[in-house]
Amino acid sequence: MGRIIMEARDIRYRYPRGMEAIRGISFHIRRGEKIALVGPNGAGKSTLLLMFNGMIRPDSGTILFDNAPIQYDRASLRMLRKRVGFVLQNPDRQIISPTVYQDVAFGPTNLGCRPDEVKEAVERSLSQVGLAGFERRPPHHLSGGEKKRVAIAGVLAMDPDVLVFDEPTTGLDPSGSEDIMELLEELNQQGKTVIISTHDIELAYPWAERAILLLDGKILQEDVPDVAFGNQELVRKARLSMPTLLELYLELERRGFRLPERRPRTVLDMLNVIDRAFRNKPCYTEPGAISLIDINAPGEVDLPVWRAAHPGISIGAMGTRAKQYAVDKNIPLDFTYGVIDKCILKALLGEDSLIIITGSMVRRVHERVEEFCRENQVRIPILDLCYARKGDDPGGEVPV
Repeated sequence: MGRIIMEARDIRYRYPRGMEAIRGISFHIRRGEKIALVGPNGAGKSTLLLMFNGMIRPDSGTILFDNAPIQYDRASLRMLRKRVGFVLQNPDRQIISPTVYQDVAFGPTNLGCRPDEVKEAVERSLSQVGLAGFERRPPHHLSGGEKKRVAIAGVLAMDPDVLVFDEPTTGLDPSGSEDIMELLEELNQQGKTVIISTHDIELAYPWAERAILLLDGKILQEDVPDVAFGNQELVRKARLSMPTLLELYLELERRGFRLPERRPRTVLDMLNVIDRAFRNKPCYTEPGAISLIDINAPGEVDLPVWRAAHPGISIGAMGTRAKQYAVDKNIPLDFTYGVIDKCILKALLGEDSLIIITGSMVRRVHERVEEFCRENQVRIPILDLCYARKGDDPGGEVPV
């Protein structure tokens, strides 16, 4: 894990003529982490987030960015807000321009970038969020999920180190929520530190690397999610519910079953717990293979032809551009979220699957599959089709 990029030291804040919203909070965030601030309405989540890029100044205590205390003069805040991008809960409050291009261009234009640099930043960030070609569209004609992506693109256009999201899935349907969380995962894999606030513990539990449980402006618990949310008394005190998978694990443990030490974060993890509890084998047949098509790799595979030669195979896509690629190629997708685990589950049934992917996510697939295979003494082959076709080295990643 990287060095500390943000730190709070005993910060406090009281709204004018109001209650104290932040009451002596201290914590740190490391570069490249995925952090979830979790708590009920009124816990102080949004107030805390607004301090991260200087929109609110604590009454006392210190916030440090990159080991230096935040300064609140105009020039210092300007540079801070370039490096710490903030996406509001309601995109209508963040989108201010008559066209998507103008809105996304607002940040780099204000930073004094040349017109060609602004154009490049807008095109790059819209491509990152899956809205290439939307430049001329009026934002008020877009769906809620598309507006959210425009707001994210406007932040990405300034190429920040840290991305802060206040309730990133508010107002979205389940599919839209999955797409946004997949996008946050993709941005993290590209090196961004990602911080979200949410009251949805089921959303935070499988996604976050570390969770900070807040109540009444104080930290109740801070740890990896299965520990942060594993104390039923604290979770109830925060007026939240324990994650379903964790609650099921603890119930099996109370009933005396012999379980793996690592608590489940996904359905795949839960099935592994059940297999251990009932002494089942994780795989009763020869495992299927997981094939990868990296759309960034040299020598594109003819996907429709490949699919025709492999009828019935399950196909998933990871990343915004990979999903758009599938749409462009008229390839129906079986999986668009939790893709790696779902393909592992297929492999354990002896079935092959395919993941359409972009370069930044390839390593994540290898790491997750290798981790599962080590823990369960199974061998699931990973086939990098583009590299196998061209005879290139896939970045030093070795199939399991």
